[in-house]
Amino acid sequence: MAKYTGYKRPKNTKKALAELLRYMGYHKWLLLVVAALVFISTGASVAGTYLLKPVINDFILPGDIKGLILALLGMGVMYLCGALSTLGYNRLMVKTSQKVVGDIRRDLFAHVQKLPLKYFDANTHGELMSRFTNDVDTVQEALNNSFTMVIQSSLTLAGTVIMLLVLNVNMALIVIVFLLIMFGFIRWNGKRSKEYYDRQQENLAAINGFTEEMVVGQKVEKIFNHEEEDMKIFREKNEALRIASTKALAYSSMMIPSIVSLSYGCYAVSACTGGLLAIAGRMDLGSLAAYLVYVRQSAMPLNQFTQQINFILSALAGAERIFEMMHEEPEIDEGTVTLVHVRREKDGSLTEYDGEEGRDFGWKDENGKITLLRGDVRFENVEFGYVPGKKVLSGISLYAKPGQKIAFVGSTGAGKTTIINLINRFYEIQGGRILYDGIDIRKIKKDDLRRSLAMVIQDTHLFTGTIADNIRYGRLDATDEEIAEAARLANADSFIRRLPKGYQTMLYSDGSNLSQGQRQLLAIARAAVAQPPVLILDEATSSVDTRTERLIEKGMDAVMEGRTVFVIAHRLSTVRNSKAIMVLEQGHIIERGSHEELLEQKGRYYQLYMGTCELE
Repeated sequence: MAKYTGYKRPKNTKKALAELLRYMGYHKWLLLVVAALVFISTGASVAGTYLLKPVINDFILPGDIKGLILALLGMGVMYLCGALSTLGYNRLMVKTSQKVVGDIRRDLFAHVQKLPLKYFDANTHGELMSRFTNDVDTVQEALNNSFTMVIQSSLTLAGTVIMLLVLNVNMALIVIVFLLIMFGFIRWNGKRSKEYYDRQQENLAAINGFTEEMVVGQKVEKIFNHEEEDMKIFREKNEALRIASTKALAYSSMMIPSIVSLSYGCYAVSACTGGLLAIAGRMDLGSLAAYLVYVRQSAMPLNQFTQQINFILSALAGAERIFEMMHEEPEIDEGTVTLVHVRREKDGSLTEYDGEEGRDFGWKDENGKITLLRGDVRFENVEFGYVPGKKVLSGISLYAKPGQKIAFVGSTGAGKTTIINLINRFYEIQGGRILYDGIDIRKIKKDDLRRSLAMVIQDTHLFTGTIADNIRYGRLDATDEEIAEAARLANADSFIRRLPKGYQTMLYSDGSNLSQGQRQLLAIARAAVAQPPVLILDEATSSVDTRTERLIEKGMDAVMEGRTVFVIAHRLSTVRNSKAIMVLEQGHIIERGSHEELLEQKGRYYQLYMGTCELE
């Protein structure tokens, strides 16, 4: 039996159930077979018990051995059909539940891929991952067991009460009274146990989060000798979890013994009353035997039903969280301009073609007109804020011509990274426009826009796979020779070849077996292999030494010859050879010019370069 974990109840049960039923409806024929098998299984169980009456009255008491054997064979066949039906619907339900959960997981992942970055900014990774793990697992558990068990328990309980009324109406009232008492106790106990299970779940989440932080931050904890204080916090959280868990388990463990005790009481009262009626000749022995078996069966389906309802409500709460995520608005993409391979004809015109010789690209609009992708990027009075009423960029205007290297410097929060994110359309601007080769980027399909750019960010992320696979992530059709060449340009080839398996070395846990500097070199190689017309470097060399940085710059200069480069750097030595340097402060460009021109102005950049003030 599944373990009830105390999830919150769904806010809108009907809506969550309707969404889940929609997915189940994709496999309705399998579910109809399951329903039919559940009905046969329940019917065989209920009807088999009723057959005790004719077996005793018509064959055992008269001493008809031949008839008794035939009757027992008939009962055996009925129970065998019930057992086979139970086996069949359990196997089918497992298969169906896996199909349904597979559909949900597939659609959830597909939708997550389309969500804007602001959604991930507003939700923690753990919270999002719980949709794919805890919530999906809860739905799967309910589909595997709870739904069929609820149906079977309901049918069994209803069938049992009907057969009790058929056998003896007055005696049936005894069972109905006890069932009502059981139901009342289950409701009271369920409310109390739910309250403490919810507390248990909250405390468990808190202690898991705290433990994860401590495991990840062990180095910082030891540096500052914070072990004793952290242990004190852990003890408090652990004690709160212990108290909540103890009370939750105390109430939940009380459920079955109490129901069993009430069922024994019901059986004792029914047996005594039935015996007196049989002695008085008001009830035959066969009816009494069948009646008492039904009495023993009556408590079990009620107990199962109420327990499984908790699991189903937990599953619906998980499903609701899943479907809420699915209903989040995806990225808006109204672009019509696409990126295509082009070939220059002898007359200078451009034509689209499927090959990749020369790797020239062009923009193709909705009318079929093709213009060459050059890498000309311009901002015209761009206004942007992550939240309404708080501007991060105010009236930003700048341009980067093909082949130019543009650098952004400024203190933390000045808006440097924001400008980069807007070029990729990770966020939508609130005013002005951004032009790419004279085309408003809102008219370019997002996938095509981002294919034309390569970006190296400060927080390097490597995927599980070989080093070659991680570099090839920049361009999936890159050959092994092109990967090695990109690594050489990024100055990564030498350290890669020193590894035991070279380019086939496996990376795990975001490349934890490499240094931060090595991981950054691989990220640069990944960008280099893409051979993009526009390259964006956001603190791309912050984790490498000055000598390596110079080697990388030489290699990247060779890669990006004739292409546009945007650079964000705190280390001013990395931006000296930029065509133009933009100094930002509080969302405004306060200075612009080449390195020499800015030094002559003796303004903010001069102060930064001479060390009279620092980038914070």
